[in-house]
Amino acid sequence: MSANVLAEPRVLEPVTVDDPAGFAALCDKIVAERGFRCRSYKERCLLRRIGVRLRATGVHTFDAYMRVLDTDPREWDRLLDALTINVTKFFRNWEVWESLAERVIPALWARPDATLNVWSAGASSGEEAYSLAALFHRHAERLGELDRISRVRVLGTDIDRDSLAAAERGVYGESAFADTPAELRARYFSAGPAASVAPELRAMVTFERRDLLREMPPEGPWHLIACRNVVIYFDRESQEDLFLRFHDALVPGGVLFLGKVETLLGPVRSLVGPVVQRDRIFRRPG
Repeated sequence: MSANVLAEPRVLEPVTVDDPAGFAALCDKIVAERGFRCRSYKERCLLRRIGVRLRATGVHTFDAYMRVLDTDPREWDRLLDALTINVTKFFRNWEVWESLAERVIPALWARPDATLNVWSAGASSGEEAYSLAALFHRHAERLGELDRISRVRVLGTDIDRDSLAAAERGVYGESAFADTPAELRARYFSAGPAASVAPELRAMVTFERRDLLREMPPEGPWHLIACRNVVIYFDRESQEDLFLRFHDALVPGGVLFLGKVETLLGPVRSLVGPVVQRDRIFRRPG
């Protein structure tokens, strides 16, 4: 799950919008002063996350909270942390990753392309990007073709700098491996409560800061784009726009990998076909 999307706070009581003008002014302030595009997110999610910060600072109105932001620069950091997601794990929903390993990785590996470009869009603290690298590395190792693994380039992007710093460190607690098969846990991560990513995976993965909603996709073209549990937090217009940009960034025959509860919306539905529909794996024809 991505740090590009709204975080699920521990306190979930909804905030009532009894001051639409105040809420609109706060959203405008966030956009103007921090470049965070509030209007692209679902309002109920946005209200819930902002409400966490109102309660934490002891204020009861959007106007009062804006005054807090004006007088306490650290509150900006806390607000943006509340608005971005930092919770994820390796191989989340393993059965879906198993489909990717069986139906997608071999076909991509068999391509004659000199480089295989893989993009983890909304990479959070790096678990998804390293998971993708591990599947390619395992496939190459099984075939005895590790001499060709350097052609796989995995890029993880996210809007949150702290999450990207954690991804670069590549050290994770045991909870991050709840969905990881024992074989992959032992092969690609050190033992112990602070597990480090294997050097083989580190060599395959890089990270950079990028805003999915404000910026075009990084230079590709891309053979595989993974964007899981990210777009569900965006409004429909933003989802449709993002799906089209993903499509355009894929090579012919490239694959889009979404979260289990995410659905393609808009014109892109006629532009890609399912590889495994139930697992939200789609391919651009070609």
